[in-house]
Amino acid sequence: MNICIPVIEDQGINSRVSDHFGSAPCFLIVDTDSELCRSIPNRNQHHGHGMCKPLASLVGEALHGIVVAGIGMGALGKLHLAGIQVFRAAHATVEETLTAFKAGQLQPMTPAAACRNHGGLHTVSRT
Repeated sequence: MNICIPVIEDQGINSRVSDHFGSAPCFLIVDTDSELCRSIPNRNQHHGHGMCKPLASLVGEALHGIVVAGIGMGALGKLHLAGIQVFRAAHATVEETLTAFKAGQLQPMTPAAACRNHGGLHTVSRT
């Protein structure tokens, strides 16, 4: 199965998870069985507040979930409407995130946990 994880820079399984879905420079599509990673640039990285088009860069990808550290309410709602499960990242790297995902340890991202504004820095609590 394939999951998408927004990352700061493509370093494969060692990539650091981006603090925010919409402004991540790229997304890693990770096969949870083989752990092979493929990078996709985020073509919608520089968008106005509330204007994130979360599927713009991911069109045609067969995704079973997206794992994010932070995401705006609009993007979360659009992903949910598209039937894509969104999970909350709790780890700093793709490798740690993948291990937690496989173990069923990641919680669903809820509207209450979504970012309320993009005006300040995002502080993400990770283990």
